[in-house]
Amino acid sequence: MTTHLDRSMLRIKREILSLGAMVEDRFKRSVTAVQTEDLEQAQSIIDTDFKVDEREIEIEEECLKMLALYQPVATDLRLIVAVIKINNDLERIADYAVNVARRYIISSKNPNKFKYDYTAMGDLAAKMLKMSLDALVTMDVDMAYRVREMDKMVNIMRNDAYGIMKKDIQKHPQMVEEIINMYLISRHIERVGDHTTNIAEEVIYLIEGEIIRHT
Repeated sequence: MTTHLDRSMLRIKREILSLGAMVEDRFKRSVTAVQTEDLEQAQSIIDTDFKVDEREIEIEEECLKMLALYQPVATDLRLIVAVIKINNDLERIADYAVNVARRYIISSKNPNKFKYDYTAMGDLAAKMLKMSLDALVTMDVDMAYRVREMDKMVNIMRNDAYGIMKKDIQKHPQMVEEIINMYLISRHIERVGDHTTNIAEEVIYLIEGEIIRHT
């Protein structure tokens, strides 16, 4: 049984990292679509969201099967529980990538053009996601803690976007709908940072055995 469990553990590690790479790519492309005004790429992200949903369900089913078949304990149990939670966070990040793409498509139909540069914010959130997954691979608790700290900067960038757009609404009240729509993109990116932080906290839980959410 131990051999079968070990193989299953390796398999779910590979699967969650594969899903992570897929989600990371989708998120990067959604932000790029906004910056480059690429409607085709934005629509592609929306149309293929089902692929992430299918993978998320497959991984969850595999984890539940392992719990039922092997009744794992200690480190193995913590890993399976962490993978289930990380799996859910990755699916939510993919949803926010879709939301970013949808917001851009909506804004592209508006004759009033208002654009905010999300490159730095998107790059930071994407870097956090990569680091959280790298921390999972290498079991690097220091890297996971760094991701947690980086989320503060994403929040600052979101607040900066809010401040800029609040002033723009005052200057251009006729563009309020367009400006709010663009602000929501910053909100979606900020939520990606939140879910990435959740992943980092699960890595910390795996290594240290301590739940640090809300601390």
